[in-house]
Amino acid sequence: MAFFQIEYHSKVLGYERQVNVIYPDSFELTQAEADSKDVPVLYLLHGMGGNQNSWQKRTSIERLLRHTNLIVVMPSSDLAWYTNTTYGLNYFDALAKELPQVMRRFFPNMTSKREKTYIAGLSMGGYGAYKIALLTNQYGYAGSFSGALKLDLANLRDNVDANLAYWQGVFGDLDAADIDKYQLSSMVAKHDKKTKFFAWCGQEDSLFSLNEEAIADFKEQGLDVTYSSSPGRHEWYYWEKQLEAFLRWLPLDYVEEERLS
Repeated sequence: MAFFQIEYHSKVLGYERQVNVIYPDSFELTQAEADSKDVPVLYLLHGMGGNQNSWQKRTSIERLLRHTNLIVVMPSSDLAWYTNTTYGLNYFDALAKELPQVMRRFFPNMTSKREKTYIAGLSMGGYGAYKIALLTNQYGYAGSFSGALKLDLANLRDNVDANLAYWQGVFGDLDAADIDKYQLSSMVAKHDKKTKFFAWCGQEDSLFSLNEEAIADFKEQGLDVTYSSSPGRHEWYYWEKQLEAFLRWLPLDYVEEERLS
């Protein structure tokens, strides 16, 4: 497979942005697949402290993708929670709306079909993946690994003294009545219920109880969620395993062994 590091100018953010892309090599595709404009795509999002290189550096993602015909796009949200921030940088618009348009210019055979467009992420990226899927209605499948699926706003209010400017920069006044608009559960009403959702969280993860609460809420509101938990903590060892499980869960066409030999 091929690996691209792309720099492009984001009109939304007003500066140069970097995105990494893993692309199936031509020998991994039939001629019909290579010539089509329908190659499936996965947008794979990082967590806090990460960037567009995180999945490439921390996992064996190329090994996991070797048998797929999948384009994987790995952008960066910096520390902005995939959100249009209160300080004027609209990361949600840049990643949810602008980036797919940019990627289709670079890769014209990338699908535009919802059922072949996927998104997933870990921790903060799990929040971002669900948020983008819920608010755009453009993704057939969305995944979260140890995702921040329910923001612990009470904890933020009580424990942000050292980082108050940061959290207010992302979410605004933490005491404001409209802070709940950033909760994923508040976004479900805007969703058309056509996306299938995947979620996993480790039972020793500090986000475990919040995931349990969020998933129960999502299901009550009518989302199609495949949820599982197992022993595990908030770390890459488990996220790599769940990425593999997510890929197996997606409706992908797997490349036959003889085509790889």
